[in-house]
Amino acid sequence: MANQVADIKEQMNWHWRNTMRPIRFFGFDVKAVIPFCIILFYARLSTLIFCLLTTLLFWGLEKKGLTADAALRALRVFFTGNVRSGQPRFRYRRLKDFGR
Repeated sequence: MANQVADIKEQMNWHWRNTMRPIRFFGFDVKAVIPFCIILFYARLSTLIFCLLTTLLFWGLEKKGLTADAALRALRVFFTGNVRSGQPRFRYRRLKDFGR
Protein backbone atom coordinates (compact mmCIF):
# COMPACT_ATOMS: atom_id res chain seq x y z
CA MET A 1 0.00 0.00 0.00
CA ALA A 2 2.83 2.39 0.86
CA ASN A 3 4.45 1.71 -2.52
CA GLN A 4 1.20 2.52 -4.33
CA VAL A 5 0.90 5.83 -2.48
CA ALA A 6 4.50 6.68 -3.35
CA ASP A 7 3.85 5.80 -7.00
CA ILE A 8 0.76 8.02 -7.09
CA LYS A 9 2.70 10.93 -5.59
CA GLU A 10 5.46 10.42 -8.13
CA GLN A 11 2.97 10.34 -11.01
CA MET A 12 1.48 13.63 -9.82
CA ASN A 13 4.89 15.28 -10.30
CA TRP A 14 5.59 13.90 -13.78
CA HIS A 15 4.31 17.01 -15.50
CA TRP A 16 7.02 19.11 -13.83
CA ARG A 17 9.72 16.90 -15.31
CA ASN A 18 8.47 17.50 -18.83
CA THR A 19 8.26 21.29 -18.70
CA MET A 20 11.77 21.88 -20.10
CA ARG A 21 11.65 19.28 -22.85
CA PRO A 22 11.72 20.74 -26.36
CA ILE A 23 8.44 20.77 -28.22
CA ARG A 24 8.46 18.26 -31.08
CA PHE A 25 6.32 18.09 -34.21
CA PHE A 26 6.69 14.91 -36.29
CA GLY A 27 10.13 14.32 -34.82
CA PHE A 28 11.42 17.84 -35.52
CA ASP A 29 11.93 20.75 -33.20
CA VAL A 30 9.06 23.22 -33.56
CA LYS A 31 11.41 25.95 -34.78
CA ALA A 32 12.19 23.79 -37.80
CA VAL A 33 8.50 23.52 -38.69
CA ILE A 34 7.65 27.23 -38.35
CA PRO A 35 8.71 28.07 -41.96
CA PHE A 36 5.98 25.73 -43.20
CA CYS A 37 3.44 28.22 -41.84
CA ILE A 38 4.65 30.59 -44.57
CA ILE A 39 3.30 28.17 -47.18
CA LEU A 40 -0.22 28.84 -45.90
CA PHE A 41 0.07 32.46 -47.03
CA TYR A 42 2.51 32.23 -49.94
CA ALA A 43 2.23 28.87 -51.66
CA ARG A 44 4.99 28.77 -54.28
CA LEU A 45 7.65 26.27 -55.25
CA SER A 46 10.36 28.64 -54.02
CA THR A 47 8.68 28.80 -50.60
CA LEU A 48 8.50 25.02 -50.42
CA ILE A 49 12.20 24.74 -51.28
CA PHE A 50 13.03 27.36 -48.63
CA CYS A 51 11.02 25.44 -46.05
CA LEU A 52 12.67 22.14 -46.90
CA LEU A 53 16.15 23.69 -46.76
CA THR A 54 15.54 25.29 -43.39
CA THR A 55 14.13 22.03 -42.05
CA LEU A 56 17.23 20.19 -43.29
CA LEU A 57 19.42 22.84 -41.67
CA PHE A 58 17.70 22.44 -38.31
CA TRP A 59 17.83 18.65 -38.66
CA GLY A 60 21.57 18.79 -39.35
CA LEU A 61 22.17 21.04 -36.37
CA GLU A 62 20.16 18.71 -34.18
CA LYS A 63 22.20 15.71 -35.36
CA LYS A 64 25.32 17.69 -34.47
CA GLY A 65 23.94 18.21 -30.97
CA LEU A 66 22.87 21.85 -31.20
CA THR A 67 19.46 23.32 -30.66
CA ALA A 68 18.36 26.30 -32.75
CA ASP A 69 19.07 28.70 -29.88
CA ALA A 70 22.53 27.22 -29.24
CA ALA A 71 23.35 27.38 -32.95
CA LEU A 72 22.43 31.08 -33.06
CA ARG A 73 24.62 31.75 -30.02
CA ALA A 74 27.51 29.84 -31.62
CA LEU A 75 27.07 31.86 -34.82
CA ARG A 76 27.09 35.10 -32.84
CA VAL A 77 30.27 34.08 -31.02
CA PHE A 78 31.86 33.13 -34.35
CA PHE A 79 31.23 36.61 -35.76
CA THR A 80 32.03 38.66 -32.64
CA GLY A 81 35.06 36.71 -31.47
CA ASN A 82 36.69 37.06 -28.08
CA VAL A 83 37.15 40.86 -28.16
CA ARG A 84 34.65 42.74 -26.02
CA SER A 85 35.30 46.42 -26.53
CA GLY A 86 33.09 47.55 -23.66
CA GLN A 87 34.94 45.55 -21.00
CA PRO A 88 38.45 45.69 -19.58
CA ARG A 89 40.84 42.97 -20.73
CA PHE A 90 40.68 40.96 -17.49
CA ARG A 91 36.89 40.55 -17.81
CA TYR A 92 36.95 38.97 -21.28
CA ARG A 93 35.29 35.60 -21.44
CA ARG A 94 37.47 32.72 -22.43
CA LEU A 95 36.40 29.48 -24.04
CA LYS A 96 36.30 26.50 -21.69
CA ASP A 97 36.31 22.85 -22.55
CA PHE A 98 34.73 20.79 -19.81
CA GLY A 99 35.37 17.53 -21.63
CA ARG A 100 32.71 15.15 -22.72
